[in-house]
Amino acid sequence: MTTAVGVIGLGAMGSGMAQSLRRGGFAVHVFDLRSGVAAAFARDGGTACASAAELAAVCTVVVSVVVDAEQTEDLLFGSGGVAAAMAPGSVFVMCSTVEPQRSVGFEQRLEALGRLYLDAPISGGAAKAASGEMTMMTAGRPQAYAVCEPALNAMAAKVYKLGDRAGAGSKVKVINQLLAGVHIAAAAEAMALGLREGVDPAALYEVITNSAGNSWMFGNRMAHVLAGDYTPLSAVDIFVKDLGLVLDMARASKFPLPLSSTAHQMFMQASSAGHAREDDSAVIKIFPGIELPKGKA
Repeated sequence: MTTAVGVIGLGAMGSGMAQSLRRGGFAVHVFDLRSGVAAAFARDGGTACASAAELAAVCTVVVSVVVDAEQTEDLLFGSGGVAAAMAPGSVFVMCSTVEPQRSVGFEQRLEALGRLYLDAPISGGAAKAASGEMTMMTAGRPQAYAVCEPALNAMAAKVYKLGDRAGAGSKVKVINQLLAGVHIAAAAEAMALGLREGVDPAALYEVITNSAGNSWMFGNRMAHVLAGDYTPLSAVDIFVKDLGLVLDMARASKFPLPLSSTAHQMFMQASSAGHAREDDSAVIKIFPGIELPKGKA
């Protein structure tokens, strides 16, 4: 019997994950607040559900790819929440970046209802999600893995098991976001300095991506700057949120994070300047006195 797997949230990552599951032979059910997006997915195979609860009632594994802890809370326990609709023994796979203690709380509340939970933040970007090559940072009970591991392997090339209860997956993801946010901010600063000094931006990009100063984020995000394309694959406000989580986690143990603090302020400045919903590479727009590439008309 084919396992029914549901994906809630068909954004840049969720849509690719649903495609990977469909390719893997799972009976894929999808729900998105934009009903047209779910219907478009289902035209190529799968089932579009009218509500998250409808999806949860028929799926053994429910994969949540919503934005943050507040949306996850509402999805699980709000009006028409999936926690009550899920069958006993089914698994809720939480893929959002959230404060680790919130993830621990979700696991405890679901366990009290007889449902299983996996702390499973994701990384890799939309292209890797679509090809089944992303990374999952997971933690949860062995019983949860026993139910959902085949689905995890269909969605990700690397599934790291970091603990036998929720929390460790979210901690590792928060640390990953520390690096991602700092690297984007540093990449933007470097490109901005090059523009200020009159260096050809395409030449600078070519040299840096073949030199020791390169990072994955420089190569990926500064390509957006060169193209003048700030379509939000990952928006500025995502890093306002995620670097906020980084700083909150460190503040609890009075651990200093000077680079993270500076990067967070840079994204805050970009957000307050009107770039909140632009691609996170738009953090470069906070630098004065530079002319950004316009890209192709």
